[in-house]
Amino acid sequence: MTAVHEGEPRRFLIVSHTHREEAIAATIAAVSALQNAGVVPVFVAEDRDEFAPHLDVSRIGVLGTDAAIADLEVAIVLGGDGTILRAAEVLRGSACPIVGVNLGHVGFLAEMESFDLASTIHRVLRRDYTVEERLTLEVSASCDGEMIADTWALNEASVEKRRRMLEVEIGVDGLPVSSFACDGMVVATPTGSTAYAFSAGGPVVWPGVQAMLMVPIAAHALFNRPLVTGTDSELSVRILPENIGPGVLWCDGRRRTELPAGSIVRVRRSPLSVRLARLSAAPFSDRLVRKFHLPVSGWRGNGREVRA
Repeated sequence: MTAVHEGEPRRFLIVSHTHREEAIAATIAAVSALQNAGVVPVFVAEDRDEFAPHLDVSRIGVLGTDAAIADLEVAIVLGGDGTILRAAEVLRGSACPIVGVNLGHVGFLAEMESFDLASTIHRVLRRDYTVEERLTLEVSASCDGEMIADTWALNEASVEKRRRMLEVEIGVDGLPVSSFACDGMVVATPTGSTAYAFSAGGPVVWPGVQAMLMVPIAAHALFNRPLVTGTDSELSVRILPENIGPGVLWCDGRRRTELPAGSIVRVRRSPLSVRLARLSAAPFSDRLVRKFHLPVSGWRGNGREVRA
């Protein structure tokens, strides 16, 4: 559990950005609501500097200086999925839950929409939420026996071409499964199944399913279907030594590693999870329908009401 000591002020992390007016306005409103409730808003240092023209930052704590991660009760993230992924990176390994308020487009990781900001703040202040554990990936890359990356991902790890197609060999539990030319490979969690893996043609996997996905990107092969394995497996993508040109490893689109020909990327389940705070009891199917604007009425007009 997050360390919140009796008699000490409550501290909430706010993760936002100044790239859009909507995000600035939402951040100002969230900071004001928290301060009026006696809660200390905490920013990462670079966010505090960015918001200095818009807020009285003397009343805002700095993470790592005025508050440790263990002091945080919850993180309120104002933005799209990219901002939530940044918050997950900041909070890696902690018990602090994340509440996402969507200011982006699809915002699949976000719990609430921007018009719900006031009610979201109110419910978080009352601790009226549940916490959902999302599995993450442990990702390593090596070349000629030398470790060149040791990182992680919440959504996906992708091995992608730089200029020319990649010749890859994919494997499960140390055994080769297939080899082919492709634009890349995505190894994803159920959380990431609605992100890059979905765009590459992978299946949508419910968040509670304990599984990992391997999805080829534009594979030149008859066997080019996504694979789904259990979380006790180790998945690998090897760029064949005869490949012309390097590849690149991206984790959640945030952490990048150059991959020379001959590199091998290994992915397994990480012992660390990301904790997402949930304010709605609506099932994942309703979220899927709402976010992707899926039709739920047949041509005869039969359908069901989808909860908000």
